[in-house]
Amino acid sequence: MNLRILRAAGRAAVPWKNGGGVTREIASWPEGAGTADFDWRISLADVAADGPFSAFPGVDRTLTMVEGAGMDLTVGGRRALVDERCVPADFPGDLPTHCLLLAGRVVNFNVMWHRERVSASVAVVRGCLPVPVPPGAAVVAVALESPATLGNATLARYDAALLAPEAATGESASAPLTLRSEGPAALVTLRRAVRR
Repeated sequence: MNLRILRAAGRAAVPWKNGGGVTREIASWPEGAGTADFDWRISLADVAADGPFSAFPGVDRTLTMVEGAGMDLTVGGRRALVDERCVPADFPGDLPTHCLLLAGRVVNFNVMWHRERVSASVAVVRGCLPVPVPPGAAVVAVALESPATLGNATLARYDAALLAPEAATGESASAPLTLRSEGPAALVTLRRAVRR
């Protein structure tokens, strides 16, 4: 099993084009891919002002608010109220989306993936549980509110761990690592889409 720890302290804040906030990338594939050519991308976004979200053609999104009072979103003409912390909300990234902040700045944990290339699942968990990595998949664990441990690694708030099978075999030969977290932690499982 390959395990990489991705510390929050080393992330650069990239301003949005519309000036409404900044994004800090946690991980993406291919590594170093820009916003136009990623297969999947995980980030934290500070939303500081009302306004539109960027459109991402062919992309699905899961947004989880981790700080703030919430947002009143309009996604493709439909209202989607996001006013509970650590509750994932799914929506298509290619529909026009507008955000009204309920009471000031929020921070969102974002997972985006190209639906024809990747499938993704996002769960918010707490407690003690094994984290299996399916063959050919990748799993990203992120401590959302308080420190967590994954195996022998300690994750401070917003630190992440990227787990992937051994490159040579594509299989998970070792036993799953155990995630321990008193507060909420995100587990994101990313699989290559099956061609039909």
